[in-house]
Amino acid sequence: MLKRSFEPIPTDVSETLELQQIAYEFRQEIQHRNDFEAYCQWYYETAAKNQADLAAMQNDIPFFGWFRRGPS
Repeated sequence: MLKRSFEPIPTDVSETLELQQIAYEFRQEIQHRNDFEAYCQWYYETAAKNQADLAAMQNDIPFFGWFRRGPS
């Protein structure tokens, strides 16, 4: 049977807290980047859909043009 040694590495408390803060900030940065990437993906998909809708609308019959008074 293998015996594992779980002796903690002696470190200063301030060093431990600093490492925990760095790890926390790193996780926050990764989360922020993932959220931003998801937002950008949604934005580009929405923009593409809106452009397709606009192109389709430009081919529609100008319904409201029938109600405008123009020069006869």
